[in-house]
Formats: sequence, C-alpha cells, structure tokens
Amino acid sequence: MQCLNCENRCTVADGDLGGCGQYRRNGDAMEECYPDRYLIACPIVIETMPMLHFHPGSKFLQISTVGCNFDCPGCISTTLVREMDPASSILQELKPEQVADKAIAQKCRGIAFLMNDPLAGLDTFVRVANAARAAGLLVGCATNGAFTEPSLSRLLPLVDFINIGVKGLTEEAYRACGGRSPDAVLRNVRLLHEAGVHVEVACMHRRDNRDELQELARRVAKISPAIPLQVMRYIPLESADPAWEPTILESEAAVLDLRKTLRHVYLFNSPGTDQLHSLCPECGEVLLRRDFYGPMGARLLAAEPRRCPHGPASLDLRGRPMTGDFKEGDFQGGYPFTRALEIVQSMLIALGVKDTAEVVRVWEQILGRQSLRELHHSIQHPSAYLATLEYFGALTGRQTRAATLVAYLEARLAVVARGLKGMSRRPRVYYAMGKPLFAIKGPRFENQMVELAGGESVNRRLELSGRPGMSIDREVLNALNPEVMVISAFLSSPVKDFHAECLRLGVDVDAVRNLRIYTPPVPSSDFGGPRWILGLLFLANILHPERFNFDIAWEAKSFYREFYDMPFVPDQLNRSFGKPSNTWCWTRA
Repeated sequence: MQCLNCENRCTVADGDLGGCGQYRRNGDAMEECYPDRYLIACPIVIETMPMLHFHPGSKFLQISTVGCNFDCPGCISTTLVREMDPASSILQELKPEQVADKAIAQKCRGIAFLMNDPLAGLDTFVRVANAARAAGLLVGCATNGAFTEPSLSRLLPLVDFINIGVKGLTEEAYRACGGRSPDAVLRNVRLLHEAGVHVEVACMHRRDNRDELQELARRVAKISPAIPLQVMRYIPLESADPAWEPTILESEAAVLDLRKTLRHVYLFNSPGTDQLHSLCPECGEVLLRRDFYGPMGARLLAAEPRRCPHGPASLDLRGRPMTGDFKEGDFQGGYPFTRALEIVQSMLIALGVKDTAEVVRVWEQILGRQSLRELHHSIQHPSAYLATLEYFGALTGRQTRAATLVAYLEARLAVVARGLKGMSRRPRVYYAMGKPLFAIKGPRFENQMVELAGGESVNRRLELSGRPGMSIDREVLNALNPEVMVISAFLSSPVKDFHAECLRLGVDVDAVRNLRIYTPPVPSSDFGGPRWILGLLFLANILHPERFNFDIAWEAKSFYREFYDMPFVPDQLNRSFGKPSNTWCWTRA
C-alpha cells in the first residue's frame, strides 16, 4: 500500500517502515512509530519560529520531535532530523492534553511545531492540534508543505498559521531533497490560504537561484500578494557547497526586487540588515522594527504605527503586535538549540568520534542533566572550554585523545601569552556579525579571544540583550572608535562589502579610516568548535603584527591532520560548527 501522509507516497509492505523511518505499515494502516515523544517543548516568541505577521511578539510553546520526510543538503536541523535517535530515552513523552496544559501554564498564546517537520509525526500533531483547539489555544507549524490532499484535509480545520518552506520550483530541486515536485507544495499554499489559514512562505536565496525566487514570488502573488515571503540567505552547512553562499548585500538586493511583486518580503540570516522591518507597502514607513535573533530567527523590537497615515492595516497582520520581556534561555528556542548540539558534536569529532550513536549518547547525558545552560557558559572562555573537552574525553573513554587536544590548545595559548609579555598598549577592537552595526555581546567567546590576543574588546562596554548580540546605533559605534574591526567567521561579510557599508552608514572610526577591518580566513573558527585556536592565532597576527607572524595555513593543515585525520582544503570549508569539511562523513550513521 501507499503511505499518503506526504507526497513521496512511499509504497510500503506490511510490517515495513516508510522512507522517512517514522511510520510502519500495520495491515491497512500506517502507524506512527514514536507517538507523543518530544525532544523540545519550551516557550518561544513567535518570530523565533519564524512567523512575522501572526500575533507579532506573542509567546508560543515550541514542540519538536525527531525525523523528517525530506533529506535536504545542508539542512540546519540535521542534528534533529538525521542524527538524533528517534527511539532515544531522552525524548519526553507528553500526551496531547499535557502539551496544551504546558502551553497554558507557560502563559503561551498557542503551540507551534517547528525545527523538524510535522509530517514526521502527523498523527501526534493532529492530536495536539485538537487538544489545543479544545483549550482555546492557537496552533501552527513550520513545514516543507508536502502534504497529500488527504493528509492536509486532516489539518485544515485545526491550524491557524503555517510557515511553508519551498525548496525550489523544479523537480530537480525537490529530488535533491528527497521529494518529488513543487506542484503539490504550491497547491497546498493555495488551499491553506483559501481555507483562511495564515500562511507565510520561506525560501532559500542562493547565488544560483535568484530568477527562481522571482518566479516563486509571482506564483505566490497569484494566490495573494499579501502572503509574506521570508528569504533565508543561504548558510552552507553540513555537505553543502560554500560557493552557493550569497553575501548579505546580494541577498538584500534580491529582497528589494521581490518587493516589487509581493507586499511583504523579509531577509533572514543577515545580522544587521534593515530588511527584517515591516514597511507600509503604500508609503514605505517602518511600522514594525525587528532584529536578527540567531539563525532563521528574528525579534520584534517595537511597533510604530503612528508614524504612518495608512496604519497597521496595511501590514495584513493577524493579531495585535506586542512586545514583552520574555526571552528564550541559552541554546533554547528555535535553531540555536541545533547549534548547541553541533558544538558538542564538533568537540567529539576532534576527539576521534565517528559514530553518530556515540554522539547521541553524549547528547543524552547533556540533555538528561538539563545542562545546556552550563554548556553555553563553558564554551565562552578558553579555560572552561578545555575543561569541557576533558569532560567529553572522560565520557567517551578518550582521555588520551582529549589530553592531546588540550595540550595542543594550551601550547598555542602559551605562545600567544608569552608574545604579549611587556605589552604596554591594547588596540580597541570591535567584533561585528554580518553588518557593521550588529555588535556581538561582550561576554561571548569572540570577545574573550580578542583580549587573549592582546586587544581591548569595546563590545564589553555595551549592554546587549539579543542573541548573539544586537544592532546598535551608528553614534554608539562612532563613540567607541575602534582601531580594529573584526567580522564574525560564522555569519560573515566580505571585508570590501563591510567597509562600503561603513561608509554608507557614516561609521567614522579609526578602523574604517585606516582600513583595519578583518575576517578570519577559516570559516567558523572563532566560536563553537575547537578550530577557534586558528581564529585566536589570526587575531594575534592582526592586533600585534610586530610580535606575531603565525602561518595560519600551516597551522590549519597541522590541526586538520592531527585532529580530523584529513587534509585542510579551504574550498571544502563551509559554515558548520561541527563538521570540519563538507566532505566529512560518519563511519556509521
């Protein structure tokens, strides 16, 4: 028989699993293998989902399970959908009524299923949606949208909002993700909109698909030009090709073109962009201000309807905007959770772990002890980071390997410390992510490295509440007057673009005047994985060229040879914290 949960329509023999591994055929029925089991059940602000035009600023209970009906290259949720064991004891069992009760107890407006696809647990989601409705809660999800018409008919009476990620407009794009065709997904966008469900559409912007984005905007506009379009600037992760990554300026240009077709278009994964704000389509006034809030996330800062004669009605909102004091915990809520799992993975890979089952056992230890917050703090300073490596070495029986890695890191830290002896002056250093006005929070690891490399972190003078920081005013940056500006090696920008943006914004500081703007040459080498040592050596070079001249290419080759057992090939490095290269793979997955 065929499984009719999604448009893959797997043919499944009695007793066998479907292609996603989440359903088993039992006679004439496909039964969910892991019902009512959650990896995450915690409150979020709805922009973290992300959802921008539905009850902006409101708190919802995020629920996430494990698995997916697709297998997209470079998926940001790989740790959840492909690597976490769906049978793991760490998943908590909650009946639908318990989920609803938890949302009410946390003073949530509703329930949102995100990060992995509800099509991996459709029966569970339908039961939760019914319980939410009975409790007076709103309910929605983020999904690839590949419902069959029968499975969609089960949800249509129950969901209030939905974010549908479109993978492309060709069968080739869908086959690359393990799907079939975009036609059913676009059909479902139309059916959901016609049923009165609030729909937002998300899509990736890569360097090779700008024309495809334009065609998607035209097709969505035929359904309704008021449907918001979320453009996700492509972050190459896992096996993804880094050549596909557009710059922030390239993605901003794409968004401006798309706004000629649709009323509301937004740009994600681009810290510091002003294209997360909601503009009145009639006069261009900013009505809702937002900031970057981690990968795939946003944060509502302010609602300013009085500045516009057309009022908030021009934004086609569902629900009244509200801003509050609630903030997700460290590594909780949305995709920062997946980054936490990936950072753990990065340490384990450097310790020689090549089996996902061993990684899962360590994840279970951390999540079982509810020590994500402790992990977040332990990776913010090198000394605590080294202790964490030793802890993971003991946990996995790799004490010798951990001691070797720790000794390697300590030796290079000591070289830098000795080189700074007798230093009388520290240059002022500002650490940005993406664009010039997005400042990384003072306590974060990047700023710790600045000080270890002999700089003064001016970010420490700022009180920033976002994650991993927040946008600041030009005047604030000018008053800091950094002598050196460093761009994050994760969500980065070319130095040329960054400098041009400084000039456009009127950033008048020593670093701009003297062209002392840098980004580490090795991606993701200043936070997360133990490759941060390469970022530290690079910082020492640029802050004190009179004292240091580390050969970063040689250091990287040495590190990769000793701890990854593979060559260092710059063209194969992307933005992953965990995987050292886009060619790296598990020996058993």
